[in-house]
Amino acid sequence: MAKLTTTTISRRTVEALAVGKDTVFWDSELSGFGVRVYPSGRKQYVVQTRAGGKAAKRVTVGRHGIVTAEEARRRAALIIARIKAGEEPVPETPALALADGPTVGELARRWLDEHVAVRCKPKTAEMYALIVDKHLLPAFGKVPALALDHARVTGLHHSLRSTPSMANRTVDVLSRIWNAAEDRGQLPEASNPCRLVVKNRERKRERFLSEEEFRRLGRTLAEAETRRGVSVHAVAAIRLLLLTGCRRNEILTLRWRDVDLEARELKLEDSKTGARVVPLSPEAADVLANIPRVEGNPHVIPGKLKGKRMRNLNDPWELICERAKIENARLHDCRHSFASRALALGEGLPMIGKLLGHTQVETTARYAHLAQHSVRESAVLVSDSIAADILGDYRGGG
Repeated sequence: MAKLTTTTISRRTVEALAVGKDTVFWDSELSGFGVRVYPSGRKQYVVQTRAGGKAAKRVTVGRHGIVTAEEARRRAALIIARIKAGEEPVPETPALALADGPTVGELARRWLDEHVAVRCKPKTAEMYALIVDKHLLPAFGKVPALALDHARVTGLHHSLRSTPSMANRTVDVLSRIWNAAEDRGQLPEASNPCRLVVKNRERKRERFLSEEEFRRLGRTLAEAETRRGVSVHAVAAIRLLLLTGCRRNEILTLRWRDVDLEARELKLEDSKTGARVVPLSPEAADVLANIPRVEGNPHVIPGKLKGKRMRNLNDPWELICERAKIENARLHDCRHSFASRALALGEGLPMIGKLLGHTQVETTARYAHLAQHSVRESAVLVSDSIAADILGDYRGGG
């Protein structure tokens, strides 16, 4: 046996341990708390202590990589206290309890009904339900929750590797389901198998339309009004996205009662960040004023179904981009381009945050590098102007 005499058990020290035989390293501060390292490299947190002259008991606390060193230390202290008090350490969950407990599917349905349906916005609720139905229930729906371990969750995450973002969202949803069940007392604390799952690296896309792309897009939108394939309402929706910087759903869910053309405002009662007012430029107000209204439909951008809004704007957008020869541009890039143009015109990040409806400074900060680019361009313009006066013939190499 070995003892860590110079430091305590932590994630860094445990990950650095490597031996060729079965060895237990004991913590230098919490007596009886250790980590067992197997020849295979697997590492298990353990407790070994005695009370009342009885033989020492060794209890497994949890596996490193599933349980953190900090959580293992907390559990170890509790186990040691129980043994010292003459009580039995927390036993392993019996197989009968695994079978009798709730299934992952039951926990998921309860979470959707009691939490998501009450606290989340409809779009968020729809996304959560899709992940549960498409990924979690097929994989784990009938599995007893207490039988689900880290390895199986990691396996599901890996199976979705072709869609890295969805893989991450699926594990995140399962973790939320688990935390809610722990809060209700249906599952033991710190039993979440999603902890320490290594998430995929997600590359944030930042695509901004250039001035030439803006011009081509404008011409194509004008032509689309007289060509088949794209409705006048889809054209209007795209123009509003470009002219207001609004989110897609803020435009697609817009109702005529939210539009105040006289005050040039959109009064959004339930945007992603809560109620907000969007100021309208004269051009944006003119687009709204010329949108054909459909009798009996309260939506500014009506759909094909009677009284309903348009739901699919991606297909018209892709067709417009194809005609305008604009590649790799998403609808959301209209919003990015609005922010980019605002920076180019000298607006600061706080103002852009207000225009976009951001409630957190950190959200707007993603555009900070563009602000630095604008500052560099301004510095070059100023320097060139001064250089013309002070350098004279020297700049020409004379």
